[in-house]
Amino acid sequence: MEGPASAAVVPAEALRIGTGRTRRFVGLEHGAGVSYFFVDNEPGEGPGLHWHPYTETWVVLEGTAEITMGDHRLIAAAGDTATVPAGVWHRFENVGDGRLKVLCIHASAVIVQTWADED
Repeated sequence: MEGPASAAVVPAEALRIGTGRTRRFVGLEHGAGVSYFFVDNEPGEGPGLHWHPYTETWVVLEGTAEITMGDHRLIAAAGDTATVPAGVWHRFENVGDGRLKVLCIHASAVIVQTWADED
Protein backbone atom coordinates (compact mmCIF):
# COMPACT_ATOMS: atom_id res chain seq x y z
CA MET A 1 0.00 0.00 0.00
CA GLU A 2 1.34 3.42 -0.92
CA GLY A 3 1.14 6.43 1.42
CA PRO A 4 -0.06 9.93 0.57
CA ALA A 5 2.04 11.96 -1.84
CA SER A 6 2.88 14.44 0.96
CA ALA A 7 4.13 11.76 3.38
CA ALA A 8 7.52 12.73 4.77
CA VAL A 9 9.70 12.52 7.84
CA VAL A 10 10.61 15.89 9.31
CA PRO A 11 14.23 15.72 10.54
CA ALA A 12 14.77 16.83 14.14
CA GLU A 13 17.34 19.40 13.03
CA ALA A 14 14.74 21.10 10.82
CA LEU A 15 12.62 21.76 13.92
CA ARG A 16 15.38 23.00 16.25
CA ILE A 17 14.90 26.47 17.71
CA GLY A 18 18.18 28.37 17.41
CA THR A 19 21.17 26.58 18.93
CA GLY A 20 19.25 25.04 21.85
CA ARG A 21 17.86 21.54 22.24
CA THR A 22 14.16 22.53 22.01
CA ARG A 23 12.30 21.73 18.82
CA ARG A 24 9.06 23.28 17.47
CA PHE A 25 6.67 21.52 15.09
CA VAL A 26 3.96 23.75 13.60
CA GLY A 27 1.30 21.43 12.24
CA LEU A 28 0.04 23.80 9.55
CA GLU A 29 3.45 23.67 7.86
CA HIS A 30 3.23 19.87 7.61
CA GLY A 31 -0.45 19.17 6.96
CA ALA A 32 -1.18 18.30 10.62
CA GLY A 33 -3.94 19.56 12.90
CA VAL A 34 -1.67 19.60 15.99
CA SER A 35 1.59 21.30 16.89
CA TYR A 36 4.19 20.57 19.54
CA PHE A 37 7.34 21.58 21.34
CA PHE A 38 9.89 18.92 22.26
CA VAL A 39 11.56 20.49 25.30
CA ASP A 40 14.92 19.37 26.67
CA ASN A 41 15.78 21.48 29.75
CA GLU A 42 18.49 21.50 32.39
CA PRO A 43 17.53 21.69 36.10
CA GLY A 44 15.82 25.00 36.95
CA GLU A 45 14.84 25.73 33.35
CA GLY A 46 11.35 26.07 31.93
CA PRO A 47 9.13 28.50 30.04
CA GLY A 48 7.65 31.59 31.68
CA LEU A 49 3.99 31.96 32.58
CA HIS A 50 1.72 31.95 29.51
CA TRP A 51 -1.62 30.70 28.13
CA HIS A 52 -3.09 29.38 24.87
CA PRO A 53 -6.61 29.64 23.36
CA TYR A 54 -6.66 25.81 23.14
CA THR A 55 -5.69 22.90 25.39
CA GLU A 56 -2.08 21.84 25.82
CA THR A 57 -1.06 18.33 26.86
CA TRP A 58 2.35 17.46 28.31
CA VAL A 59 3.93 14.03 28.18
CA VAL A 60 6.97 13.79 30.44
CA LEU A 61 9.49 11.58 28.69
CA GLU A 62 12.39 11.98 31.14
CA GLY A 63 12.96 13.80 34.43
CA THR A 64 10.63 15.62 36.83
CA ALA A 65 8.57 18.73 36.15
CA GLU A 66 6.72 21.07 38.45
CA ILE A 67 3.68 22.21 36.49
CA THR A 68 1.79 25.33 37.49
CA MET A 69 -1.78 25.63 36.18
CA GLY A 70 -3.57 28.65 37.57
CA ASP A 71 -3.38 28.26 41.38
CA HIS A 72 -2.46 24.55 41.21
CA ARG A 73 1.04 23.07 41.33
CA LEU A 74 1.61 19.49 40.27
CA ILE A 75 4.66 17.24 40.08
CA ALA A 76 4.92 15.07 36.97
CA ALA A 77 7.59 12.42 36.39
CA ALA A 78 8.67 10.32 33.42
CA GLY A 79 5.63 8.56 31.95
CA ASP A 80 3.10 11.05 33.36
CA THR A 81 0.69 13.12 31.25
CA ALA A 82 -1.04 16.38 32.21
CA THR A 83 -3.41 18.67 30.31
CA VAL A 84 -4.12 22.36 30.88
CA PRO A 85 -7.44 23.78 29.64
CA ALA A 86 -7.63 26.63 27.15
CA GLY A 87 -7.17 30.10 28.63
CA VAL A 88 -5.46 28.98 31.88
CA TRP A 89 -2.13 30.57 32.82
CA HIS A 90 0.54 27.88 33.11
CA ARG A 91 4.24 27.06 33.10
CA PHE A 92 6.56 24.21 34.02
CA GLU A 93 10.06 23.91 35.41
CA ASN A 94 12.64 21.15 35.65
CA VAL A 95 12.79 20.40 39.40
CA GLY A 96 14.87 17.24 39.06
CA ASP A 97 18.61 16.63 39.16
CA GLY A 98 18.94 15.63 35.49
CA ARG A 99 17.49 16.75 32.18
CA LEU A 100 13.76 17.19 31.67
CA LYS A 101 12.38 16.03 28.33
CA VAL A 102 8.74 16.91 27.68
CA LEU A 103 6.54 16.68 24.62
CA CYS A 104 4.18 19.69 24.76
CA ILE A 105 1.25 18.97 22.42
CA HIS A 106 -0.81 21.95 21.25
CA ALA A 107 -4.36 21.17 20.07
CA SER A 108 -3.94 23.54 17.14
CA ALA A 109 -2.33 23.60 13.71
CA VAL A 110 -0.58 26.83 14.75
CA ILE A 111 1.06 27.80 18.05
CA VAL A 112 -0.54 30.79 19.79
CA GLN A 113 0.98 31.91 23.11
CA THR A 114 0.31 34.93 25.28
CA TRP A 115 3.12 35.58 27.78
CA ALA A 116 2.50 37.13 31.20
CA ASP A 117 5.49 39.42 30.82
CA GLU A 118 4.37 40.89 27.47
CA ASP A 119 3.36 44.54 27.40
